[in-house]
Amino acid sequence: MMPFIEIDHVDRIFLLPDGGRYIALKNIELKINQGEFISLIGHSGCGKSTLLNMISGLDKPTFGGVIMEGKEITEPGPERMVVFQNYSLLPWLTVRQNIALAVNRVLRNLPKPEQEKIIDDNIALVGLQRAAHKRPGELSGGMKQRVAIARALATRPKVLLLDEPFGALDALTRGNLQERLMEIVQESGVTCIMVTHDVDEALLLSDRVVMLTTGPEAHIGQVLEVPIPRPRHRLEVVNHPSYYALRGEIVYFLNQQKRAKKVGAVSQFAGAMSGNGLEKINLNLGFIALSDCAPLVIAKEKGFFQKHGLDQVNLVKEPSWQAIADGIRERRLDGAPMVAGMPLALTLGMGGKTPLPMITALVMGRNGNAITLGKKFAEAGVKNLEDLKTKLTETPDQVSTLGMVHPASMQNLLLRYWLASGGIDPDQDVNLIRLPPPQMVANLKAGNIDGFAVGEPWNSYAVKEDLGYVIATDLDIWDGHPEKVLGVREEWVNKYPATHLALVKALLEACEYCDDRRHRREIVDYLAQPQYLGVAAEYISPGFIDAYDKGNETEPEMLLQFNQFYVQQSNYPSRSEGLWILTQLARWGYIDFPKNWLEIIERVRRPDLFGEACRQLGWPDLEGDHHNVNLFDGMVFTPNDPVGYIKRFTIHRDIRVAEIMIDPVDSPSK
Repeated sequence: MMPFIEIDHVDRIFLLPDGGRYIALKNIELKINQGEFISLIGHSGCGKSTLLNMISGLDKPTFGGVIMEGKEITEPGPERMVVFQNYSLLPWLTVRQNIALAVNRVLRNLPKPEQEKIIDDNIALVGLQRAAHKRPGELSGGMKQRVAIARALATRPKVLLLDEPFGALDALTRGNLQERLMEIVQESGVTCIMVTHDVDEALLLSDRVVMLTTGPEAHIGQVLEVPIPRPRHRLEVVNHPSYYALRGEIVYFLNQQKRAKKVGAVSQFAGAMSGNGLEKINLNLGFIALSDCAPLVIAKEKGFFQKHGLDQVNLVKEPSWQAIADGIRERRLDGAPMVAGMPLALTLGMGGKTPLPMITALVMGRNGNAITLGKKFAEAGVKNLEDLKTKLTETPDQVSTLGMVHPASMQNLLLRYWLASGGIDPDQDVNLIRLPPPQMVANLKAGNIDGFAVGEPWNSYAVKEDLGYVIATDLDIWDGHPEKVLGVREEWVNKYPATHLALVKALLEACEYCDDRRHRREIVDYLAQPQYLGVAAEYISPGFIDAYDKGNETEPEMLLQFNQFYVQQSNYPSRSEGLWILTQLARWGYIDFPKNWLEIIERVRRPDLFGEACRQLGWPDLEGDHHNVNLFDGMVFTPNDPVGYIKRFTIHRDIRVAEIMIDPVDSPSK
């Protein structure tokens, strides 16, 4: 069903006198149903009133749009009435005349007696019959606000927009007006959107509370459903079993935003500059011998690094993902394409390590993995997950060992997800061990493992050597999942901000190059070279340029999305996807789930830096973030309730929730 109001990927950018620009709101995406009461809450300066003004038509988005009943809002209209904090009454007119002014203007086609009745009805609605002939100077603050509400409602609007309507009132008057507003809204069925700083007011009045992060580039951090039945009364709401938990969640969000340190701000002046404006031009970037290191290789071979001033980039071939992590910790490496969860794992100090704050501003590739089983499973008739469950149940004394590349990798997390969805506990029914990707095939051949989850070319290598078959690709589990991300230390970004942006820009252009299929044969030839993958092109080609052979009874199939580097906005470092990764790391006991998850996610995954790189390239950077994630089993991940999502799974470890504080990394002095 089409939403009543849709805020569609809205940005609001203000131009500054010095020629710069201030991004007040970024990628605001929200759907509002008819008759719903929405509260916008956040710290001062986060853009709440700016957003309200764009819904009213008093302001326009820089990018994106606001749609109401299928039509874009481009100007103010009587179907959207605003109630301001300062009343906005004409002081020389009486209560009745102030209301009549709106009615006579908007409903002028109605007969005069009907207009008069509407005015009288709305005066009665707010209980001001005895003050109908008084001027604003003779009224209290609460009475003035009731006049403003009556004036707005008298025009029969479809939407009531309230900009801190009770902020200037004393507590008793505010409470009475809130109760009256609820009654009015209940009777009229009008859709309400209210800006407020008051947590209790938001919970009392709202169906949903939309929480905005602190600007610049403010966005929707969390949306809280308020499951308190209507009609509501203040004392009943306060005594509702979920009230204090809901209140605590909003307060906790606001406190997170208060202490959130805006790290990695884009700067052109930190550190010593080279002649081309970069602080550092000699980089060591680690990589693993996998097909999806292609953007890194292409950035080097096709001159994208040099184009953006990075004159000397050394690509360091590492033996394992652990070696990549160690190289980052030891500062031997400036950065690397990492498995998607590694920047979060390093930041949280997963595995008892010292937390190392990381940043990722770029997804370098999506998909590209598969789950391969040894031939013995094919001989036993295992064609799908159900068959595998049956086989493992029949031979409980023979525990199968499966290889995965790193605990924070999507290979591990999707393998676990896939197994558990079929009733196979990945920690009890099988044995998962960590192996470097290039060692998977040798270990399968030696009988040390019975299968593995890994990126290409190692699945195709096993198929071509007749050692195994692909039982599932990641397209079968989560098509479009983030696979490799650019990972760099937070302090490195703070020290070399211009260099970091140059690196992101070079890799963005390389990603675009890699998704032009006309270049794929050339890319395979580069990847096959000894300094990169060092394997024959025939092992790299399946799924990359040729039909993908699973090594089973099915015909090889063209999988055009199997290696995805740029299309469909692949490069956006979505916070929702990062949060999904946190839920799975907590699900399997690798981490305590961070109570302050929003703080962690916003510190690590940086769409703001991605956006700045896009803008410097002259590319669009519009992409929504606060979205659901759907996997193959139909279990929908909703970013607003991550702990509830974990607990919905039948198979999981004990879930622990804890506040995880990471020491700030200060920017170097300018």
